Amino acid sequence: MKTPDSRFYCPLICVGTIILDENESSHAVRVCRAANGDTLQLCDGLGHYADATITKADAKACEVRVDTVEDAPFKRPRLNLGIACLKDDALEEVVFHAAQTETDSIIFLRTDYSQEPKNSDLKKTVRRAELKSLVSLKQSKKPWMTHIEGPIEFDKWLKDYQGDLILCDIDGERKLDLGLAESAANGNTTPITLLVGPEGGFSPREIEAIKAFKNGKVHLLNLGNTRLRARTAAIIALGKVL
Repeated sequence: MKTPDSRFYCPLICVGTIILDENESSHAVRVCRAANGDTLQLCDGLGHYADATITKADAKACEVRVDTVEDAPFKRPRLNLGIACLKDDALEEVVFHAAQTETDSIIFLRTDYSQEPKNSDLKKTVRRAELKSLVSLKQSKKPWMTHIEGPIEFDKWLKDYQGDLILCDIDGERKLDLGLAESAANGNTTPITLLVGPEGGFSPREIEAIKAFKNGKVHLLNLGNTRLRARTAAIIALGKVL
């Protein structure tokens, strides 16, 4: 038996016989050339894994048998990324990279300087971002899928948010030691959201509101001496925090 070096998405993993959807079936049988008796690694994006034996290698409805379902050895991450809506395909690019890391959710925020097309509901962008997150889940072999949320008005989101914030700011610390892994092991589930503005950054009004936030701690993070594009800043900031 062989095991393709890839994970396959199955939203409902359980002991017994499972039929994979057409996309996953086609990838397993046509792309990976898996056959009856081969083993596939399944994940549901909710912290569960399973090794599944193929009982019917059908490219449209691959049938597998699961004997045991395993739980992830650690809890869901509590770090989120809140990024201002950007133009073109910048949001999808950010999601593709960020969703490969231990990031719980990515929130698209409508800020004062947001650059998305006027009168856009971003439904297509959100859907494509969700697909990018799914691809990143399987590629990175992590147990938790990164949720995509929004778009939402920044003021409304900040008003309702309960947790800690990290703002990219020139006066911030070069590195933050938040002890994410240690605090998670100790049962700390307080969310932390890393905030990245659009090109040109958050407006002075928004920055003042963030620094005055009272429903959690506010950390300031310095990303260096050069000016970064928003999509670059998001990934650099995640690298400094994780």
